[in-house]
Amino acid sequence: MFESVDWKISKKLISYDFAISEMEKRVLEIKQNSAKELVWLLEHQPIYTGGTSAKKEDLKNDKIETRYTGRGGQWTWHGPGQRVVYLMLNLKNREQDVKAYVYALEELIILTLGDFSINGTRIENKPGVWIKNNNQYDKIGALGIRISSWVTFHGISINVNPNLDAFKNIVPCGVTDGGITSLHKLGKILALNEIDNCLKNNFNKIFGDYGSFKVL
Repeated sequence: MFESVDWKISKKLISYDFAISEMEKRVLEIKQNSAKELVWLLEHQPIYTGGTSAKKEDLKNDKIETRYTGRGGQWTWHGPGQRVVYLMLNLKNREQDVKAYVYALEELIILTLGDFSINGTRIENKPGVWIKNNNQYDKIGALGIRISSWVTFHGISINVNPNLDAFKNIVPCGVTDGGITSLHKLGKILALNEIDNCLKNNFNKIFGDYGSFKVL
């Protein structure tokens, strides 16, 4: 058994196809007990990805570059200014509960936003983290996971300072009664490393270096 989690931060933009390949390799190694769990922080080269629930009619522009992927969820955009967090964790050594894991990932986003005095919230039956904006809710943190033999991959994303116009090419996450926002749009001008430090601290609060995660 390993008693710590590896952390990796990529400084360059990462292609989506490369990330999938690297995650699949690491997940296999974790299953074989030949590698530690991994949390990978990165930004993607611009790409639209569709999860297992993605609907073709939610693509508003048929000229954009897309990938269908094995994670849960619908259409989203990844690109510069968005912090993506991929988590490869072995839930056999933690807690074999998918709903609790999803709740814990949302809590990771909520606690991190709270470090910058932003009140993120959950909405029933709408995964991710939302910000109340007058009479609607805008999404700031997305979630899409896959679990294979209780080893997780894919993960979460937080809009730090992305080009929010990119989301106009899709119906993001299938949501038509809310918008998309970012830390920058909310007046928080932050570097990614500031976000990363909080993510690591809050990860340790929720998941610990090793052992069962806590639902706070």
